[in-house]
Amino acid sequence: MATAAEPRRPEGPRRRIPGAYTLAFWRDPIRSLETLAREYGDVVHWTFGGTDAYLLKHPDHIRRVLVADHRAFMKGRALQVTKRVLGDGLLTSEGDFHDVHRRVIQPLFHPDRIREYAGAMVAAAARARDRRRERETIDVQREMARVTLAIVGETLFSTDLEPEADEIGEALTVSLDGLNLFMLPHTDPLERLPLPSIRRFHAARRRLDDTIARLLDERRTSGVERADLVSVLLAAEREEGWSRAELRDEAMTILLAGHETTASALTWTWWLLARHPEVEAKLHEELDRVLAGRLPAADDLPRLGYADMVVSESMRLFPPAWLLGRRVLVDYDLDGYGIARGSIVILSPYVTHRDPRFYPDPLAFDPDRWTPAARRSRPRYAYFPFGGGPRVCIGEAFARTEVILVLATLAQAWRFRPPAEYEPRLHPRVTLRPKGGMPMKLELRRARTASRG
Repeated sequence: MATAAEPRRPEGPRRRIPGAYTLAFWRDPIRSLETLAREYGDVVHWTFGGTDAYLLKHPDHIRRVLVADHRAFMKGRALQVTKRVLGDGLLTSEGDFHDVHRRVIQPLFHPDRIREYAGAMVAAAARARDRRRERETIDVQREMARVTLAIVGETLFSTDLEPEADEIGEALTVSLDGLNLFMLPHTDPLERLPLPSIRRFHAARRRLDDTIARLLDERRTSGVERADLVSVLLAAEREEGWSRAELRDEAMTILLAGHETTASALTWTWWLLARHPEVEAKLHEELDRVLAGRLPAADDLPRLGYADMVVSESMRLFPPAWLLGRRVLVDYDLDGYGIARGSIVILSPYVTHRDPRFYPDPLAFDPDRWTPAARRSRPRYAYFPFGGGPRVCIGEAFARTEVILVLATLAQAWRFRPPAEYEPRLHPRVTLRPKGGMPMKLELRRARTASRG
């Protein structure tokens, strides 16, 4: 992986005003990345805060960074900044530390365990289904966050977090928005200033910390053993010598990253279904045929093929993890381009997922892109909503199961309809949310008689 003797530098925007492109990227990162990819191709160079940065768009290059040469890269600035909230959990940690922690936590996401979680996933969705009224307008982002927080609370923490959903959701929103300030280079000193936004950020982080500390302390005091994340972490504390900070960071990562990504995926799915009634009708036909009015279960997943395709296409257009950053650890040759050690490499599922070479008419919402034959026709890393390689998201199977089961439960009873002329604006932070939430009105599809029978 040594740099070529005469490395080429990729094309990219010329720097006319120092810092201008860095500020433009901070203000509207998705538009900036789309412009770079459209104007300069598969490998783009620019300067971000004085550091060389490279956008890689082609699936072959993405595979090299995430899989073939993954040891030549480490997590980039965005996830380093995220440590202010998540600490050194699975999402942000590196090397042997990450590998050991992943091995300890991995059994919780074994396929057999995920099947056991299915009942709790459906029950949380059914509660959301039953507490709403026809023609009620709700913020779908907030409602999906409430559902997914309840699910992660029950399945991985063995506790009911639903009464705290609004407070935890607000603290998470403030924390994610606050992190955006520190994405710019040389902004670390701002964290010590008594600005209102900084005070709100610290207060939100304390609220999240208090929740995690309470969950761990209550279980530590009770001594009750359960087949969940809390017991796994406390066993690691006793047997492996994990510190309380390590326990806190892993619990925070699973609690927040776990429910936030699935809430965003569901939110965008409801929006797309509302805009494409022909897809919605086909989904309803499958749900009626497979479930016949009852609640879904884990055994139904293989027969909910169209629902799975809908979810895949939704996460193609609006991947919750819309950007992955890596810092280059060695001088690296990428097809003759020399990328110096210390540079930043950016991979964007949002950009690659909309490449017309792999997805004709890329802005169209077309679940039929996900037939087995269509999948085989594309390069593997033309689609990577959960990352890839050794650092692929540990909760990928959990998340896909959850989104399909929640979708199936709610879509049997409700249609979600946005206000006339409403168009969501993208709000790319750690995840891809709609800016200001997503208001939608509920239309009753049929009486809520579904049960486990």
